Amino acid sequence: MTDPVQRSLLGEFVRARRERLTPSPGDGRRRTPGLRREELAERARISATWCAWIEQGRDIQASPQALDRLARALELTRAERTYLFELAGRRDPALPAPAPVHDAPDSLLAAVTAIASPAYGLDGLWNACCWNKAAGRLFTGWLSENCQRNLLRFMFVDPAARKLIPKWKQRAVRLLAEFRADYSRGLNDPRLRDMVESLRRDSALFETAWHAQGVLEREGGLRTFSHPDDGPLQYRQHTFTPSERSDYKLVMLVPVPLA
Repeated sequence: MTDPVQRSLLGEFVRARRERLTPSPGDGRRRTPGLRREELAERARISATWCAWIEQGRDIQASPQALDRLARALELTRAERTYLFELAGRRDPALPAPAPVHDAPDSLLAAVTAIASPAYGLDGLWNACCWNKAAGRLFTGWLSENCQRNLLRFMFVDPAARKLIPKWKQRAVRLLAEFRADYSRGLNDPRLRDMVESLRRDSALFETAWHAQGVLEREGGLRTFSHPDDGPLQYRQHTFTPSERSDYKLVMLVPVPLA
């Protein structure tokens, strides 16, 4: 962690949460609220010096395990814990594995249903967990009946993707780079590792692109299709994340007239 603003925010946050904690009974009257640094350090099984340095905003290297103990000692809520790890620039070791496909959040299901243009939801493994009628028509071969629901497997393995998507190779490689940005958050999920290994075996392009180590944010932009029934189509893609489940995505495609 090297950003001075982040370090300052982290220090202020830890101190504020320390000061709101209730000391153990029998500790007598105090001039300052909450726990002393030494008491917090003892609870978290860290050194008092390290605790002081983090509150002072010093550039220290905090391991995820130490931050986990600190979060527990500070009795943080889930939102506060997430904030702590984000400011520290570390991945929370207690993050749960992505939920199964059928557990898509209600907000995602409601949004997909309400949108008139093609829209679909992705779970943490990039399986389609819900989609509307317009998306089912657009993504023939992926969201059709009895088809593979995983977006990466569709793109890299299914021949239908090569027919549907112009410049298929470039789009597939970019999609993998966007997926890799999510990959580190699900390393504790064996399903994710198994999926990647399966795709590496089944697609030479996936294997090559995986070794290239490309990482990109999932961005919007123009998306063109060569539909077997509707001909050339063009959309502008937008991607959103439900606030209650950050491992899910809502993808919406807004029609754009062809030039």
